[in-house]
Amino acid sequence: MSVLSNRAYGYSKMENEDPEEVQHRLAQFLIYKAMQKADTKRRPSWLRVKMFKLKIKIGKRLKKLRKGFSTTLFSAKADFCKQISDVLKSCKYLVQGKQGPIIRTLPPMF
Repeated sequence: MSVLSNRAYGYSKMENEDPEEVQHRLAQFLIYKAMQKADTKRRPSWLRVKMFKLKIKIGKRLKKLRKGFSTTLFSAKADFCKQISDVLKSCKYLVQGKQGPIIRTLPPMF
């Protein structure tokens, strides 16, 4: 043991440390690591920022286009239903006259 203590880089046995001291040193180490990690985070490149802004712009345009398309489709569907109901009403008057249905007055085919 005496050989190790005589060396320049020899180790010596430490006394038991205070638990508060150990906890304080651990907290300091964790703070140091968090600060080091925050320092090493790279700033986003201008290309990445441009791409992000472009994605937002495209997303807004797609949302507006989809919204406009759905309202157009809804109004077209409503117009189509109105036209069909008008056609059916006019066919009803063609088939059923004032005397009664025309189908009853037709002679049998067979």
